[in-house]
Amino acid sequence: MFKTRFSTLLRPLHRALLLGVLPLLMASPLRASEQPLDESRWQQTLQEARGQTVYFNAWGGSPEINSYLVWAGQEIERQYGVKLVQVKVDDIAQSVSQLLANQQAGKTEGGPIDLLWVNGKNFKALKEQHLLGTPFSTELPNMALVDETLPVTEDFTVPVEGLEAPWGIGQLNLMVNEQEVATPPTSAQALLTWAQAHPGRFTYPKPPQFHGSSFLKQILLELTPDPAPLYREATDADFDRLSAPLWAWLDALHPVLWRKGKLFPTGAAETRQLLDDGELAMAISFNPQEAQSAVQNGTLPPTVKAVAMAKGALTNSHFLAIPFNASARAGAKVVANFLLSPDAQARKADPAFWGDPSVLDPAKLGVKAISTTGAPALRFKAVAEPHPSWQLRLEAAWAQRYGH
Repeated sequence: MFKTRFSTLLRPLHRALLLGVLPLLMASPLRASEQPLDESRWQQTLQEARGQTVYFNAWGGSPEINSYLVWAGQEIERQYGVKLVQVKVDDIAQSVSQLLANQQAGKTEGGPIDLLWVNGKNFKALKEQHLLGTPFSTELPNMALVDETLPVTEDFTVPVEGLEAPWGIGQLNLMVNEQEVATPPTSAQALLTWAQAHPGRFTYPKPPQFHGSSFLKQILLELTPDPAPLYREATDADFDRLSAPLWAWLDALHPVLWRKGKLFPTGAAETRQLLDDGELAMAISFNPQEAQSAVQNGTLPPTVKAVAMAKGALTNSHFLAIPFNASARAGAKVVANFLLSPDAQARKADPAFWGDPSVLDPAKLGVKAISTTGAPALRFKAVAEPHPSWQLRLEAAWAQRYGH
């Protein structure tokens, strides 16, 4: 009932966004260099894409995201004649391995993956192994609307160079049930102190699952007075020195975790379910609006809200990439461009549907808000992602110390 009324209210703003942006698409530069969009080339892409099926490998652990992609698929097929199929994966690293196997087998075309939801170490691996096609993002009309102040030109310090199109912003936060946590912790020390006073009421997903590895990086940033070395390739000396406080902190935390740190959730979906079941008082999220969205749709108690570290929330952009041997490359470009459209980004930013912040610039849209509600998406103070080499080392060291 709520969603029906809400959607009715949103239609005028959707139309306003679209009407306001059409002149911008004709007049705005595609990128900082002001190279004009090749309209004839884009029309050719649209024609080539019609009738194609795009297999989109994306994390499938969120019902809200999956529902959003169902809506997107319906719109894309209606508007462009392109069918979108979400291939749900637990970890996009599986898709990277699949592409590497294709490359080694000489399968240079007709590949099973047309579009990837990717960032961080997986993008670094794709780029280094030459598993992506030619740069494509500058061909997308809606790239003209992207907020260039966001981290969209580098992915975990690795230059994007047109090989990815930005899709959204992620920030690590705690979904806290304030009925049980009177003063939500906003520092590593406060979190440890709370966990020790409330044994069994907190945990984090097992690395290398994305949310678990992100939690390690967040705490590492919290415990590192001078983070400069974290933003370059990790050396043995730097890693040993800077990670030592993290291991000491985890050694103190693990005995008071859920299941006494002997068993870790397999992912964010499991920790969120444990929060909803009342087994946990806090759960980790990488979407600043996930808590609000889950409260609105009834999958988390109304007393849950998002809290970030006072020093800053680990923040990154997530992207869309096209593999080197995609079967439906034109269709993949059309899908990526639609997912960057004002309508799609506004719906994505709405907590009633997903709650993932938009990457579009409100000034370029001619409106103050970039969500369907007319309110800007929640964002926390940001701390940039370390160099990908730190994540790889953290995961390996964690497995050696705590892997069961």
